[in-house]
Parts: sequence; C-alpha cells; structure tokens
Amino acid sequence: MRRTDTRACLAPFCPRRSRGAGRAAVLAVALLLAMQAGIALAKDPAPHYAFAVIGGTLQSSADEALTQRLLEAIGRDSDVSFIVYDGNLKSGKEACRDSLFETRHTLLETSKPALVFIPGQHDWTDCGTADAGSYDPVERLDLLRQTLFADASSMGQNPIPLARESEVSRFRPYRENVRWLVGDTVFVGLNVPGPNNHFLYAGGRNGEFEDRVIANAFWLDHAAEYAKRRGARAIVVLVQGDFDPERYERPERFAWLRFGHRSKRDGFMEFKRSLVKLADTFRGPVVVIHQDDDRSHTGFMIDQPLRNDKGDLVTNLTRIAFAPRSPQNQWVQIDVELDKRPPFRVTVRDVPKNMPLPAAPTLPSHNENATPPMPPSMPAVPDFAPASELPPILPEPTPSPSPDSSNRAGGTNKGNGTM
Repeated sequence: MRRTDTRACLAPFCPRRSRGAGRAAVLAVALLLAMQAGIALAKDPAPHYAFAVIGGTLQSSADEALTQRLLEAIGRDSDVSFIVYDGNLKSGKEACRDSLFETRHTLLETSKPALVFIPGQHDWTDCGTADAGSYDPVERLDLLRQTLFADASSMGQNPIPLARESEVSRFRPYRENVRWLVGDTVFVGLNVPGPNNHFLYAGGRNGEFEDRVIANAFWLDHAAEYAKRRGARAIVVLVQGDFDPERYERPERFAWLRFGHRSKRDGFMEFKRSLVKLADTFRGPVVVIHQDDDRSHTGFMIDQPLRNDKGDLVTNLTRIAFAPRSPQNQWVQIDVELDKRPPFRVTVRDVPKNMPLPAAPTLPSHNENATPPMPPSMPAVPDFAPASELPPILPEPTPSPSPDSSNRAGGTNKGNGTM
C-alpha cells in the first residue's frame, strides 16, 4: 500500500527560535514571580482522542452486513470518540427509494460511537439518473433533511450534540451543515458533493447551487469566528466531494467578453475561496478531509495543495484525501493530540480477519412498490444577506468527556502519516 507521510509543521505548532538570553532572563523572572504568587501558568493538557472516517461502504444490499461489522470493529477502540460517514450511503446504480434510505439510516444507528453523516454525490445529486430512479435531486435532498438530519444530535448509540446551520433562521433548510466541538478542535460538516458540487449548465438561475454556496460560505465564516471566540486550536472540515484543490482560478472582471472561450465551470471555486478565507481568518491549522476520486494510491494522501487568488500556497491548510483499498474492511483513523508536534496522526486500520459478520439488525424491507409518504413542506428560504454578516455565536452544548485511551482495537495498521 502506498502511503504518504507529511511532516511539515502546521502553525501554531512549529518550533520557535530563541530570541536571546535577555528575553530568557525576563521570562525566568516572570515565571519565578508567578510561582511565588501561586499562579497556575500551565493550561490543562489537551485531551488525546481519535476519530474514524469511512465512506462509500454501501454499494449494494450485500454490503450492509459488512458495513455493520466495520462499525462494530471501530466501536471496539475506546479511543475513538466518533465516526464520520463521509458520503454515499448507496451506489449510483441503486434507486433512491425512501425505503433504501430508511434501511441505511437504521444501519448507521447501530454504531456504538456517535456517528455524523455527511451527504454525498450518490445520496442526492445522482438521483436524477435513470439508474437511480429519475428522482428530482433537490426533492431527495429535502427527504434526507427531514429524516437522516432530523435530530439535533448525531446518529449512533452514544450520540453527541450538533449545532446545525438550520438554527440560523435565514438558513433553515440546511440541516445537513453541522458543527461540533471536541477538546480544542472545531469540526465542521458541509454538503459539498462530487463530481462538480451539483453545478448545472442548463440555462437560467442555478438556484440550488447558488443558494447552497452562500449557505456553505456563511457556515465556514461562522466556524472561524466561533473557533476564535472559544480559543480553539484547530479546525477540521469534512466534505464528500473531491474539490480539486490544485486548481485555482483568479476572478475575472470581464469574463462575459470571452464569448467563444467558455471553459468548464469549476463548481468548487467558491468553496475553495471560502477555505482560503477560513485559513486567513483563523490562522491556526485547518484540515480538510474528503473522499478521493483518484484511487491510484490506497489508504490516504496528505498534502497542502490549496492556493489563493495570487497563486500563493496556503501554508496552514492541509487536506486528507482518503481511499481505502477495501472500504468495507478498513477505516481511516485520525489520532489527535494537540500538545504534540505534529498534532494529527493518520493511520489505516483493518477489521480483524477473525471477526464474524454480525446478526442482521432489524432493518426495514426494501419495498419497491410501496407508495412513499408525502413529505412535509420545507420552510421558505428568505432572501440571503451577505455571508460576512455573522449573527451572535450559537450556544454550544457541553461536549462529551474524552473516552479512556485504553483497550485499542485489534486491527493492523496498514499505513500512517502525520501532519
């Protein structure tokens, strides 16, 4: 298995050079006075925890038992605080029936750790194809919002509270965009699907795409301000789509003059600019995790590919593109210990070979002839204000305590990397 090991330090974790003996003497005096005054200078150590990332494990009904076994294997590791299922509860050739989503939803709920689901390409944008049943993709997204994203907390047997963008009245439909806090790290989940962020080339206003771009930009702005006010030390953003970070486009003031030179529109352009703004606002380490469309390597890849409009490398933003060789039998585990350098360690973990398939859970049957119930109507979306106008920070629920770090799962590490 090919593995990528990135050891470039991420601000603010880079070692600093000495400023001279005079400065050291001043610090020594200050430390002595503080000790004499009984002042505690050291902060509580940042907790060590891990989280697992999986995605695309359900390509057919035959994968349901394998995915449940994968969830059980992850749940055996007491260090894993939560799991992120990063998109694609189904394949592109499975029909987007209500019963299928209900079955897969019930399966994800069997996870022992908390599980956060991020919508992906096959979950709604591809539902308009003939293989997927020729559904309206926006209607399918609305269904997911009313079912898989209906609760205020995550999925799983030990759910964690989530802040949803729908708590902001102007963005009430966007229940899939979430945020949660673990230790000193802010996690953000966004609806940014492949292959081109659901950008449509048909004439007229591309309403779903344009409105979601504004909502996503707002949620990243909000996360940056929230992280700064909470004194967070890192931000992790999770999306499903491979947003082609190596490609960057400078804004054109007179693009309409290029009548005969229209190139393919980058549907991720606004998202990448929002990431650049996030990294510039927060300044600390920003990690972006997504599924990898190019499976030429196995496991994962770590790099720093994003550039700003000037072509300069964004040095405090790192991306992890994951693509396990066997998605039903492997997961990507990220251990976080912010007091160490580097603060993130990435490994590929295997389901133990002798672990049996679980007994089938009580799952709804796939009844293709059943008449789907009429979903309740979604609230109307008011006109959007500029995304830079942030409301007061939403109250954050008290995060769950960090689990004990003993009794790790019996999987075998197949690859590792640090960032």
